[in-house]
Amino acid sequence: MRSDRVRLTEGPVGKHLVVMTAPVLLGIMTMMGQALIDAWFLGRVGDHALAAHAFSYPILMIVTSVAIGLGAGTSSVVARAIGSGDHRRARRLTTDSLILSFLITAGVSLIGVLTIDPLFRVLGAPDDMIPLIRGFMTILYAGVPFVVVGMVGMASMRATGDTRLPSKLMIIGSIINVALDPVLIFGLGPVPEFGLNGAAIAALIARGTIFVGTLVLLQGRMDMVSFKKPEPDELWQSWRDVLHVGIPAAGTNAIVPIGAAIVTAMIARYGPDAVAGFGIASRIESMMLVVYYAMSAIIGPFVGQNFSAGKDTRILEALRLSMLFCIGSGLLMAAGLVLFSGFLPTLFSSNAAVVDTASLYLLIAPISYGAYGMVMVMNASFNGLGNPMPAVGISLGRIVLLYLPLAIVGMVLMGAVGIFAAYAIANIVSGIVAYQWAKRTVRRRGGQRTDVLG
Repeated sequence: MRSDRVRLTEGPVGKHLVVMTAPVLLGIMTMMGQALIDAWFLGRVGDHALAAHAFSYPILMIVTSVAIGLGAGTSSVVARAIGSGDHRRARRLTTDSLILSFLITAGVSLIGVLTIDPLFRVLGAPDDMIPLIRGFMTILYAGVPFVVVGMVGMASMRATGDTRLPSKLMIIGSIINVALDPVLIFGLGPVPEFGLNGAAIAALIARGTIFVGTLVLLQGRMDMVSFKKPEPDELWQSWRDVLHVGIPAAGTNAIVPIGAAIVTAMIARYGPDAVAGFGIASRIESMMLVVYYAMSAIIGPFVGQNFSAGKDTRILEALRLSMLFCIGSGLLMAAGLVLFSGFLPTLFSSNAAVVDTASLYLLIAPISYGAYGMVMVMNASFNGLGNPMPAVGISLGRIVLLYLPLAIVGMVLMGAVGIFAAYAIANIVSGIVAYQWAKRTVRRRGGQRTDVLG
């Protein structure tokens, strides 16, 4: 690993944020676009396939949260090691985190396969949809270790300040997925029609490609993987360092899909069409929020390197610029979605009930997208500092104290409108709290830097 990779501690803050975010944004947009294309293809299969996909979405996000958490933990410790000039330690942390992520997710996949039927019944899936969901989820669970190890490896790349390589991998994987979707979903030539399962198989192949590419680049191009047998004490120390941030970060990210799963169960009271509509709106929302996902992916490495280098004013400037961008872009998104809320859902379904639910959501929720972006970016900054617990508190407060109680009250008083309004209120309040908390934490922990790095 070359010493010139310690490059986030010098130069204009805004330029770093833009240069790092742009490739990540392109990569995530490609993956989100691929997810929307998936939903469009499944809409051609039928509303039952869309509904089954919607039921599975929160569970997939919970599993993905494990990957995000491990990636956040890895990115945080690797970035801080680079910022302090300890490149050998950064290489060791990268290697040990890949081993850890594979072991954890293999266990998660096994538990997931064994609990498919009872879990989705609890979520409100009708009995006639359980076989459809079971086949889809079994295939996806088989690929979870490859997905997670790939994501952790890409987080290690971003910790160095290089966001282009992982973004190229994401784009390649998305192209492969989109190319395979129609072949495997509808069948082509000797390839049989797999329907919903075809989407899962396409995803498995694409994520496997990313997994292989990540390992090759980490070893051959970036010199961030060591094949030297680790000393047991050093291995355990690496795992402790990664999990110190990784466990709370995984919990922070898992809170969101757990809340979404509960809300999906609430919406299931209105029937499978409402669930399908909610699923479509969630996919559109994910595409709109892609810029905030990108920002949250790069703010951790930036904060970590500058914190280790003792440059707190650069961190505060990055948080201020991020906040201003989130507010401005969020208002633009809200205006655009109000204009197109009736049209976009029709791209995925012609069922009036499905379209009505999706359109209703897109009229209400987007006003809070900028605030939600602030939550994501500020939470990622806490992880970069090696202080993940405030992010846990913010996410718990947003879901447990605000969203779910307000959604229950809203459902009783106004039906689905009340549920969607609760989401917007929870985002706005949480965004304000997150920004103020992040600023205070940077100022306070500046005087504790030696203890944190030790």
